[in-house]
Amino acid sequence: MNEYDVIVVGAGAAGLIAAGRAAELGGKVLLLEKMERAGRKLLITGKGRCNITNDAPQSEFYDHIYPNARFLKHAFGTFFSHDIISLLEKNGLETVVERGGRVFPATNSSADVVNALLKWVNSSHVEIRYGQKVDRLILADGEAKGIDVDFGGRHSDILAKKIIICTGGCSYPATGSTGDGHRMAAKAGHSVETPRPALVPVETEGKLAQRLQGLSLKNVRAVVWVNGKKLKDEFGEMLFTHFGLTGPIILSLSRFVVDELMKKNFVEISVDLKPALDEVKLDKRLLRDLDENGKRKLENIFRLWLPSSMIPVFLEELGIDGQKEGHQVNGKERRKIMLMMKNLRFRVSGYRSFKEAIITAGGIPTSEIDSKTMESKVVKNLYFAGEVIDLDADTGGFNLQIAFSTAWLAAQSCMRQDDVTS
Repeated sequence: MNEYDVIVVGAGAAGLIAAGRAAELGGKVLLLEKMERAGRKLLITGKGRCNITNDAPQSEFYDHIYPNARFLKHAFGTFFSHDIISLLEKNGLETVVERGGRVFPATNSSADVVNALLKWVNSSHVEIRYGQKVDRLILADGEAKGIDVDFGGRHSDILAKKIIICTGGCSYPATGSTGDGHRMAAKAGHSVETPRPALVPVETEGKLAQRLQGLSLKNVRAVVWVNGKKLKDEFGEMLFTHFGLTGPIILSLSRFVVDELMKKNFVEISVDLKPALDEVKLDKRLLRDLDENGKRKLENIFRLWLPSSMIPVFLEELGIDGQKEGHQVNGKERRKIMLMMKNLRFRVSGYRSFKEAIITAGGIPTSEIDSKTMESKVVKNLYFAGEVIDLDADTGGFNLQIAFSTAWLAAQSCMRQDDVTS
C-alpha cells in the first residue's frame, strides 16, 4: 500500500509549488528537503530581492528561453506569471513591476516570497521533512514506486504513487543544488545533457578588464564573436571585474560563451560604448568636439565621451598622449579613438564556476519528458519540474517562472482524477 499520493523531492521554487498544488487537489503529499530549511536558493535570487517572474506576454517569454522554449507551451498555458502573482498575493505578499517587466515583492525581500509559499504549503497540509537526502528512486517494472532516504546515515524506503523531482541543477551548490536529480534520473535510465554554468560571469585574458574593475556601464551593446563571426548581442548594463566581465547583458550572453568555449572555439566579446551612433556619426561628433575644444587637453575632452575612470586606461591602450591638445589630434588618431569606442575587445579565456552561476544549463532532455504532463517518458509515475530539466533562460524572472509553471503542471498531472481514485 502506498504511504503517499505524491512525494516531492526538493523544497525550492519548483518543489514548494508542486507540493502545495498536489495537496491542494486533495493528495497526501510528502515534501523532502536535504537542507535544514526550504527555498535556500530563492533567498539569494535577485540579490536577495527575488525577481519572481516577468509581466511580458507568453510570446515574448519564448524568445528568452533555451534550448527548446516551445516545450513550455502547455505548462505556461496552465500556470503563468499572473497566476503566481495571484497566489502570492492571496498569501499576503504584494508585488511590484519594475523596469524590463521584472516582478519583485513590494517588500524587496526574497524571504517574504519563501514565507508566502510556505504559508500556502502548510495551509494545504503538506508534510515537510528537512535534512533528508534522497539517495535513489525505488523502481519496479519500469515504474517509480518510491524513494530511498538517507537521514543521518540511516536509510529508509518511502512509497508513493507519484514522484516529482524538483532538486534544481548545480548552480549555487551551497544552497543544496548539487545535481542530485540528474544522478537519480540517470540511474533510472534517463540521459542527461551535460550540466554547465549559465548566467555566469566570464573571464578574459590580459589586464584590461582588471584595470577597469568596478566600472559599471549602461546603455552599451556587447557582442559575442566566435572564430571571428558574430554570434549574439545584447544591449543594456555590464560591469568590469578583477577577472573579466559580468552584469546583466554579459550574464545573458554567457550561455553562448560557455557552449562555444566547451567546443574549444576562439571566443571574444566586443563592447560598443556608443551604440546609438554609427561610425560615421560618431566620427563627426568626435571631430566637432575636438574642434570646439581645440585648446583643451585631450584627457579633459575625453570627459565628454567616457566615464572618468575609463579615460587613462583608454588613452594608454590607444597609445595617445592625454596631454595633447584637441587641435593636435590627427585624423588617424581620431579614427583609432572612434574604433575603440565602437569595438572594445576582450578575448574570453573561461567562465566562473557553478558557485557563481545563477542557473544551470543542461539536465534532463525535454525529449524524454511529456510536455503536457511533465511525466518521464522513460519511467512511469516519475515527473520533473524546474531547473533539473534542460531549460534555462535570460535574467528577468524567466527562470523562476519555468520552475513555477512546470511544477504546477506536474502536480496537476499527478492528481488527475483517474489517478486519485485508482
